[in-house]
Amino acid sequence: MTDTPARSLPPDIEIARQTKMSAIDEIAAKLGIGAEDLEHYGPVKAKVSLDLYDRLADAPTGKLVLVTAITPTPAGEGKTTTSIGLTDGLNRIGHRATVCLREPSMGPCFGMKGGAAGGGYAQVVPMEDINLHFTGDIHAIELAHNLLAAMLDNHLHHGNKLGIDPRRVSWGRVVDMNDRALRNVMVGLGGVNNSVPHESTFDITVASEVMAVFCLSESLLELRERLGRIIVAHTRDRRPVTAADLKAHGAMTVLLKNALKPNLVQTLEHSPVFIHGGPFANIAHGCNSVIATKLAMRLSEYTVTEAGFGADLGAEKFMNIKCRKAGIRPNAVVIVATVRALKHHGGVALADLCGPNREALDKGVENLKKHIENIHRFGLPVVVAINSFASDTDDEIEFIKDKCAYLSVKIVKADHWARGGAGAESLAEAVVDVVENTKTDFTLLYPNTCSLWDKVGIICREIYGATDVLADKKLRAKFQQLQESGYGELPICMAKTQYSLSTDPGLKGRPKKFDVPLRDVRVSAGAGFVFVLTGDIMTMPGLPAVPAAESIDINPNGDVVGLF
Repeated sequence: MTDTPARSLPPDIEIARQTKMSAIDEIAAKLGIGAEDLEHYGPVKAKVSLDLYDRLADAPTGKLVLVTAITPTPAGEGKTTTSIGLTDGLNRIGHRATVCLREPSMGPCFGMKGGAAGGGYAQVVPMEDINLHFTGDIHAIELAHNLLAAMLDNHLHHGNKLGIDPRRVSWGRVVDMNDRALRNVMVGLGGVNNSVPHESTFDITVASEVMAVFCLSESLLELRERLGRIIVAHTRDRRPVTAADLKAHGAMTVLLKNALKPNLVQTLEHSPVFIHGGPFANIAHGCNSVIATKLAMRLSEYTVTEAGFGADLGAEKFMNIKCRKAGIRPNAVVIVATVRALKHHGGVALADLCGPNREALDKGVENLKKHIENIHRFGLPVVVAINSFASDTDDEIEFIKDKCAYLSVKIVKADHWARGGAGAESLAEAVVDVVENTKTDFTLLYPNTCSLWDKVGIICREIYGATDVLADKKLRAKFQQLQESGYGELPICMAKTQYSLSTDPGLKGRPKKFDVPLRDVRVSAGAGFVFVLTGDIMTMPGLPAVPAAESIDINPNGDVVGLF
């Protein structure tokens, strides 16, 4: 959701159009990237060669700052705008900084969430391109996924030499759109020429294991190897069948060859931006590509990166999956909150968030405190960014500081939405102070050797605050089967609602005395994690009653309208 604090600014799209962008060569030059390592997509977008990434493998790395948030509410927290504003602020105070973001999915863009290029005067541009087709990476991932599905069904049609059980086909198809009607489908209908009939599914593209593989791979060879490990089905005697068994992984890698190169764009203030890869955090691992993050760290003094949704989802997975796999660690974490969202967590209706309500703020700040505690559990320092709205009062900001004082964190008001990098200078100074003067003791939440079941329990109890984890006998047996099949040392990727620390989106604030019901567990062998579904979480979202697409159009001048 784009941020809309209660002040009069032009629409995001108008602000973006009024900004004169620098040529992408000039942005690249700020990072020391020469023209020979750029592949231009017009004058203001480019991909960066993987040769540069390889040449810089042994280069010293700068500091890494992770931006996360409290549990999101419809009031909006502004995590992406804060990531952008902080980066602009760091550059303004004399530090060479780059921001790494995820590529937006078009499903939410046309649905309810809106775009993901920031807002106000803290945006990345060209925002229309970024929120729509961009450089085609997500399309390439979609095609690679669906090529594997087509080759699987083709194998069934032409004799099924691998002995695949059509009832145990687990690889469906994907599309980058919210389309609930495709969640469960039948394929192969219409006669013998249309393959073998069987049940199947559609997920949104960003939930594909191909997306996760893409974001965790550091070379084409690693990408090919990981794609080959993807499990697509099982035989009648329960043996796994992989993409490599179907000889599909080579062609899939070819489709992703150009996509694997990170995309370089800019902020409104001409700070460098890498936007690459885009898994959701509620149904995937929620972080941009390892390649983009590591490249930025090799080229910048400060790299700012974002993890999706609240710290219970994106930040937890950033630490336990991305950091574990990539061998990186943050130097500090920024948690984004708003006074309005904290009031909403305290029980105030959306229509009443602008008025003072000390009691609600007292209840809602418990959500912020839990997220701070969770980040401290990883041994990392925290800066809280209060994304400023016109309705905020100094008393409310001081109240939040007082309530969190025992946690010894810096709490800084930021005004980047209305003022760009100038409004985030205080935040940037606080982050630099914490990074330079705080000793970190980064610790993962659980060791690889911990059992899969115990890993889930640790996440649910320590990060969510749950009392217990619930699973029926059949599901517990599935956990044990995966453990015995050699997947026990993989990390866990929880699929959970983003709207609550619990699995019930109606439980705001800091819920207590709740259980986490598990619905299913699957192995993502290519990505290298075990995927656990909770509650009613869906891997294919639906459109709302009034989708954003109804307001999006082209005017007589050929300009996009209604996008933001």
